[in-house]
Amino acid sequence: MPIAEIPLCVWRTRGQSFTYRGQSIRYWTAGQGEPLLLLHGFPTASWDWHYLWGPLAQRFRVIACDMLGFGDSAKPVDHVYSLMEQADLQQALLAELQVDQPLHLLAHDYGGSVAQELLARHYEQRACIASCVFLNSGLFPESCRMLLIQKLLLSPVGWLVGRSFGRDDLVHNLMQVYGPCTHPSESVLDDFWSLITANHGTRVLHKLVGYMPERRLHRERWVGALQREGVPLRLINGMVDPLSGAHMVERYRQLVPAPDTVQLQGIGHYPHTEAPVQVLRHYLVFRERPLRSYPQKMAWS
Repeated sequence: MPIAEIPLCVWRTRGQSFTYRGQSIRYWTAGQGEPLLLLHGFPTASWDWHYLWGPLAQRFRVIACDMLGFGDSAKPVDHVYSLMEQADLQQALLAELQVDQPLHLLAHDYGGSVAQELLARHYEQRACIASCVFLNSGLFPESCRMLLIQKLLLSPVGWLVGRSFGRDDLVHNLMQVYGPCTHPSESVLDDFWSLITANHGTRVLHKLVGYMPERRLHRERWVGALQREGVPLRLINGMVDPLSGAHMVERYRQLVPAPDTVQLQGIGHYPHTEAPVQVLRHYLVFRERPLRSYPQKMAWS
């Protein structure tokens, strides 16, 4: 069954904005039912979910935002970006939307680390998470691999590397992480580039990539959240991803009790755009399982 895409030009017209700590954040919401928060990766944006958006909105209340520094949200230059703040942002968005039910998470890459922090807050009774599914996320910093461009952005000349980063550089790096038969089209690459350059985004790439050392800093907290009992978890992973592919699944199985993993052969770092039908099927099977019952009201402020 093919899944219809949502063109970026249409996606943008459906977005709304709210102000978070003085910065404009673009967000999207659709559907009814249990709230499902979608968390995008680096360096792209919530449009990554456009294949799954419609099918998921038929079943759940789906919510997503372009995180601070990404997509069509504000990208302040004089700002210290952090995954902790991005978790704060998600909770602020949920409060803005008056979400008061236990929350389900579907997270990719950078968003996977944000989801880990929300899980940690769940066990501190500062959030209420009903389930979490990860797609190709750097859940264990000792197993994370970086592209050369990420290493350069983290270097002392990262600011210069970011400002000189062009569309050809984006294409070169994306082609390294997609599956061999699932490369994006030129029009999709144009759209990715549009989202990165919106609001002069290349000026903050070197700051956003600070999430890599931040993962190491909070490693015990975030891995510990995966090892706790209570919140059902699943990892759906593209196996040929050089960043967080088969080796990340192996590490997940070593460290997470009763690991629930799905391996997508021939799929790279972006399974939700490379193999959206498979991801949707495996996600819905996961959600059809009986989940632990939580209190029906939760304040996200």
